[in-house]
Amino acid sequence: MEVFEKLYDEHENVNVRFVGFTTEHVRYDFGIIHTNMFFGKPLVVCMQTGRSSLLDANDLQNYEYLQKVFNIHSLDEAKDLSLFFEESVPSIPAYEQYE
Repeated sequence: MEVFEKLYDEHENVNVRFVGFTTEHVRYDFGIIHTNMFFGKPLVVCMQTGRSSLLDANDLQNYEYLQKVFNIHSLDEAKDLSLFFEESVPSIPAYEQYE
């Protein structure tokens, strides 16, 4: 008897970018994984904390969300992070990419 119903099991070669940078007060180290999964949203992983999130252009404008998901201490730091991610995250919201 099968205990689990497999929903998907995909193997994919993906584009991964590792980037480290600093602002005036904070150092960041991220892995950005671009994949065909997750409706076009890249998977962003903080290499320092292990926290991760799928991000699209709309998410980058939600500074409180960035602050919460990556455990950022100030709104200004979240804004700095948003500015950095604007070059790495697709500008078209994920849901519009598939309409």
